[in-house]
Amino acid sequence: MAQAGKFADKALQLLRSYPRVALNNLKDMPGAYKKNFNKRRSAGKNKTHGRGHKGMGQRMTLPPLGYEGGQIPFHIRIPCEPYYKDHEFRRQYPPFSLLQVQRLIDMGLVDINEPIDLLTFCNTAHYDCSIEDNHYGVNLTEEGADTFQAQINIEVQHASEQVIAAIERNGGVITTRYYDPECVKAMSNVLKFLKTSTPIPKCKLPPQDAFEYYSNAKNRGYLADPEDIVQARIELAQKYGYELPQISDESKKELLLRKKDPRQIFYGLEPGWVISMKDQCILKPLAEEHKEYYAS
Repeated sequence: MAQAGKFADKALQLLRSYPRVALNNLKDMPGAYKKNFNKRRSAGKNKTHGRGHKGMGQRMTLPPLGYEGGQIPFHIRIPCEPYYKDHEFRRQYPPFSLLQVQRLIDMGLVDINEPIDLLTFCNTAHYDCSIEDNHYGVNLTEEGADTFQAQINIEVQHASEQVIAAIERNGGVITTRYYDPECVKAMSNVLKFLKTSTPIPKCKLPPQDAFEYYSNAKNRGYLADPEDIVQARIELAQKYGYELPQISDESKKELLLRKKDPRQIFYGLEPGWVISMKDQCILKPLAEEHKEYYAS
């Protein structure tokens, strides 16, 4: 106790000797601020400040990047490769894997009791399809083919042989389908399209360089002969060693056989119809020339 009282007396004595707190004796705690050091290029250098004597370096008149003293630059001397010719106009198909499709089904974002197409992928908000970037639809990749177990009716724009085998092994149906830019724009943001109250466009036929792909039964093209597709399904099952399951449920069979017309982009809606969101009604063309145009 005596020792504690001794320290207390000493502390009180120090307080009596210290000046009162005022604005002129306030001070920051140590380390409150960091001292700013001069990190400029010319720091600690005299006379020319590190820029040398005269010329472009001192006067800041350096040539632009890629300038080679007047001769033809490197990027112009080398000839242009034909591989990159018209690359800005090429059709792009953003990839989407079977693993991601299975995940969307497990999360309940995709209903397997309805056909799956580009509109379904865009409505999940997990797939971005922008026609401004030359996107023309879904390229379904084979990642997750071994674990894919859903029986679906799916329509994509490009698919490999492994993807087709993985879907048909589970009793599903896959179709590769082409959409022109106007249709892709309408399907990528269907709510924005319907608010414009414009007629539903009819899908154009694929261009010349893509017509063969969508007419081939091995690619399950939508323009291929149905009999050739049946034969191609049997050949693919024999190649990968699986048996095509028999569908006994009539409702499931009706779902798997559901197809769009080659000119149709929305299920249940025909080209030329106008969907009025304000009046909650569907307007159909009455003029014969309009009917002939959209039916051709």
